[in-house]
Amino acid sequence: MRTRAVLTDEDVVKMADAAVAHARANQWSVTIAIVDEGGHLLYLRRLDGAAPITAEIAMAKARTAALGRRESKVYEDVIKQGRTAFLSAPLTGMLEGGVPVIVDGDVIGAIGVSGVKSDQDAAVAREGIAVLGAG
Repeated sequence: MRTRAVLTDEDVVKMADAAVAHARANQWSVTIAIVDEGGHLLYLRRLDGAAPITAEIAMAKARTAALGRRESKVYEDVIKQGRTAFLSAPLTGMLEGGVPVIVDGDVIGAIGVSGVKSDQDAAVAREGIAVLGAG
């Protein structure tokens, strides 16, 4: 058997705090969702001014990144390149802004962000992940 990293409550709080701080520093009204490796919600926060729909989108992006084991942007790019059949896939967060947490080659969770431009959503997610020294 092999041992692998898992997200702890402390990790989730650190990631969330870093993501919130980055969003606030840029005056971005976003929702931040953090999930475990199975896409199960561990954290959700909608900052002041973020539209209610951003909560659903952030969770979907995080789940897509965790279950797909890659950034949600990969799926968006595939669809943009004409593979529209991908729209029938069971994942619903196929937009940029979902980033997996990878430690020693294992996806142990993901952060999804929604509320600003997609690349800005992804930047908030990456800030949260960076606090762990993971990528």
